[in-house]
Amino acid sequence: MTRIEETAKTLAKAPTRAESALRDFLRSEAAGGIILIAAAILAMIAANVPGISETYFHTLHREIGPTLSTVHGPMTVHLWINDGLMAVFFLLVGLEIKREFVDGRLASWERRRLPVVAAAAGMIGPAIVYLAIAGGTPGLANGWAIPAATDIAFAIGVLAILGSRAPASLKLFLTTVAIVDDMGAVAIIALAYTAHISTLALAGAAIVLATMYVLNRSGVRRLWIYLLLALLLWYLVFLSGIHATVAGVAAAMTIPIVKSPGHPDDAASPLHRLEHALHPWSAYLIVPLFGFANSGVSLAGVSPAVLLAPLPLGIALGLFLGKQLGIFGSIWIAVRTGFATRPGGWRQIYGVSLLAGIGFTMSLFIGGLAFPDRPELVDQVKIGVLAGSLLSAIAGYLVLRSASTATTSTANPPSDSSAPTQPVDVQP
Repeated sequence: MTRIEETAKTLAKAPTRAESALRDFLRSEAAGGIILIAAAILAMIAANVPGISETYFHTLHREIGPTLSTVHGPMTVHLWINDGLMAVFFLLVGLEIKREFVDGRLASWERRRLPVVAAAAGMIGPAIVYLAIAGGTPGLANGWAIPAATDIAFAIGVLAILGSRAPASLKLFLTTVAIVDDMGAVAIIALAYTAHISTLALAGAAIVLATMYVLNRSGVRRLWIYLLLALLLWYLVFLSGIHATVAGVAAAMTIPIVKSPGHPDDAASPLHRLEHALHPWSAYLIVPLFGFANSGVSLAGVSPAVLLAPLPLGIALGLFLGKQLGIFGSIWIAVRTGFATRPGGWRQIYGVSLLAGIGFTMSLFIGGLAFPDRPELVDQVKIGVLAGSLLSAIAGYLVLRSASTATTSTANPPSDSSAPTQPVDVQP
């Protein structure tokens, strides 16, 4: 059983004892999404309550620690969260991607093709909608990737509220699409939002990454060695001009993995152990802290008409319309042409396509990269992301709530658990 299948099984199972409710909540993937929602609400309150808002924004821009790079300037609380802590989140994303490709639901082309097609269409659709609305306004075309990614923690949180109305097959499908979606987002960050490159620092990063690769191929399994080198890799990538979080994904690709069908937390697999150790820190601290630091926007003097401005409107409709058209449309075509089987009822697939429009974490992250020196535009980005994500969450919830629970699942079959356990690896 892969971790995705285990997550879906946990989400589908209701607590049986009152005293275990908190434990069950913290063990579920939904917990991170619900905490993230709470963090976003608190950020909006903190940014708009007189007396608290000044402290909120002052704290985020407070300098802390030495200046690590002349390119980035002083290290502020906000910069440490976005470039430092989020590198740990991206390390976890990279570990999940590698595990799924080596030992999970993306281990074969038959299982990859529908999620890959749906994720690709789900990124292209929002970009087209955004450019159609905001692309013609000078200076805004650079934000085309903001509505492209899905926030899986937020979406799973909504699915958890629905219980049995959201079949396990759709939860697995949405999670798998989000993993492929994350791969695309990382590629976009590395390629589209890198302005200046330090060749020397990049060469150093390449040497460190090559060293990690050699250690992997030589059979070294001690995690502390990889983690020390990953820290050095982060610093060199930070100096290079490429966004430092990319180092997290690159480092993850070198962490050794042992195939362990039916044992997603196998103690013999360094990757599984690291992923298991990082997950609670990411879900309950790093991602909520990022949400709290990046979703607060002052609404003083802001009228509802701001939603009709090209930037927030393009983002909101990119998330709400672009995602559902891209994902649902690509699945419909794939099923009609016989390219893939349907992972649920059509109404349920449409509801999940709507939930994929919850961009939040990655959208806010990319928004900060798209307009690094335009704080007034970053505020508009936040408004657009919040509006589009909220609209997608409500619409997806209502559609799935009205969907029949009797729809027969046609999800891909579970992975073969009879395969022998053996050391394997997939390199970048």
